[in-house]
Amino acid sequence: MDLLPDLWREDYWLPPGVTWGDMEQLVDTERPQPHDLLMALPLALGFVALRYAFERFLAPPMGRCLGVKNTVHVTAAPSLQLESFYTQRSKQPTQREIIHLMLACGKTQRQIETWFRRRRNQDRPSRTKKFAEAAWRFFFYLAAFMAGLACLVDRPWFWDHRECWRRYPVQPMERAHFWYYMLELGFYGSLLLRISVDIKRKDFKEQVIHHLATIYLLSFSYCANYIRIGTLVMLLHDSSDILLESAKMFNYGTGWRKMCDSLFVVFAVVFLVTRLVIFPSKIIRNTLLLSMEAFEPFPGYYFFNILLMVLQVLHIFWACLILRMVCKFLKGKLEKDERSDEESGVEEEEEEKGGEENTDQGGDCYWGKSKDNLNSKISMLTNSCVLNNLNHHRSSVAKRMRKAQ
Repeated sequence: MDLLPDLWREDYWLPPGVTWGDMEQLVDTERPQPHDLLMALPLALGFVALRYAFERFLAPPMGRCLGVKNTVHVTAAPSLQLESFYTQRSKQPTQREIIHLMLACGKTQRQIETWFRRRRNQDRPSRTKKFAEAAWRFFFYLAAFMAGLACLVDRPWFWDHRECWRRYPVQPMERAHFWYYMLELGFYGSLLLRISVDIKRKDFKEQVIHHLATIYLLSFSYCANYIRIGTLVMLLHDSSDILLESAKMFNYGTGWRKMCDSLFVVFAVVFLVTRLVIFPSKIIRNTLLLSMEAFEPFPGYYFFNILLMVLQVLHIFWACLILRMVCKFLKGKLEKDERSDEESGVEEEEEEKGGEENTDQGGDCYWGKSKDNLNSKISMLTNSCVLNNLNHHRSSVAKRMRKAQ
């Protein structure tokens, strides 16, 4: 704390009447110290390396056991002009840009649209990559939840939330809670380190905000010795994340639709209860109201609660997506995650249905063949009609001649 003394002013971090010296009554091993947070960086790098090994060696055989298969995409034909436009300007050209590309490349509009659709499909993450990411998060959240529950279930503040503030700040930190904090910080740090290579979903910005808010919350609560309320926040969040990632794992497999649907229903219930009921009524109420039974408001109080409110806003946002998925599920129209990656959706469905992409490699070839077949059928039908009319006319003339004779 000798560095940046203004940053560590007691009136910023601690309630009125509480000083850093009060925490010195605890022995060093039981007292949270700011420099402990530096351990989160090597832990984050360790999680990145461990995840790489997991996705390389463990996730593939697990995926094969669940029947995870990659979709075979038709590759886009080589084109320097289209590739340059795709990488430097836009992945989804406007109508005016398509017309310009038609003149520059000598291709039809349909050929250019097909090329861009195939090119986008090439960049989309494979099912095996999605499965590996979900499996990695599932095992971490499961281990973190089980470990957190084991070290909290017999603690008094787990059942009586007023215990979070009694005798504060002289609240000894147990080694289990220290490692619980460090591992969670390291894990969320690893998510930020890999954010550029992970699957980019539609709620990408919200995920970044969530990770940053979580890291700030954990860091602040650790330095200010809000260990007790912090452990409750982590445990509550991990409970529903386990079900979400497990549902994803079965969703990417083959023949697990009923299991996936069942896990999704359970996840939806647990998420809505924990994030929209328990979190505001227990956690936020604890930090906003119960803490004021022992202290007066101070800057750290507002900072901590604002970050909790940010998390609650994100919970509401994701709850809306979940409820939308529930409505589709009840109507039998749920086919994919509302948070699916940005390049997913109709394009993959069109390609999997076996349209022109599965028939040829040359843009309009399939359409040309279909058109030729249609024209030949029309010609055959026309010729048949002409012959029938001619035969009918001949028979009519023959009947009239016989009557005249």
